[in-house]
Amino acid sequence: MSNNKLHPSVVKFKDFVKNNPQIIKEVRSGNATWQELYEDWYLLGEEDSRWDSYKENKEKKNSSEEKKSDWVGNIMGTLKHMDTNQMQGYINNLSQALSAVQGVISQFQGGQTGGSSKPANSKPNNPFAFRKD
Repeated sequence: MSNNKLHPSVVKFKDFVKNNPQIIKEVRSGNATWQELYEDWYLLGEEDSRWDSYKENKEKKNSSEEKKSDWVGNIMGTLKHMDTNQMQGYINNLSQALSAVQGVISQFQGGQTGGSSKPANSKPNNPFAFRKD
């Protein structure tokens, strides 16, 4: 259907719905019909308190986007004020702690580290070795 055949108020209502997509969800969930919503919009106007619940969701999305950008700004500000020598010290301490944990784990696994231990597929000497004739 082309917009030329529609009444101008219907075109305005369609624009209003496009700006407030929560209205579409309301109709699809079965809580309202297009006819009811159009009549309310036509009689009450766009600024009525009936539409506040749909507009609040839009404002919440905008505020969450602002919070995300604010979070990124906080991280960037923290990175600017960071002391690189202090960070290097923290990284070294973390590396030493991880090495200690790896050492403890290797001890519980039987201490097989490097070339000091026997190969895994070698068999222990059997004191009761019998030879075939």
